[in-house]
Amino acid sequence: MTKTTSTDVATPRTVDLADEVRESARTGQHAASEALRKFRHTVDEALPESVQPLRKKIVDAAIELADQLVTAQYEFNRSIVATADRALTKADGDRQ
Repeated sequence: MTKTTSTDVATPRTVDLADEVRESARTGQHAASEALRKFRHTVDEALPESVQPLRKKIVDAAIELADQLVTAQYEFNRSIVATADRALTKADGDRQ
């Protein structure tokens, strides 16, 4: 009979979690992109062409904010995966 090691058990769960986190990150990036598109459209409708420098400044600030939010989400997701990996590895080690 073949003995199952802890890495055989932890790896599929960790991979599944990593895939879920990647999908969550993609979804977050798409949502941020869509929100920026809608925001820019609203700014373009609300502010006349004569205040183009102001429009550009507002949109650039929104892009910077979205970038920071996506980066924070990415770092948070990486932290979740690392914590889950440690917990799964420890739990599997405790069972042995």
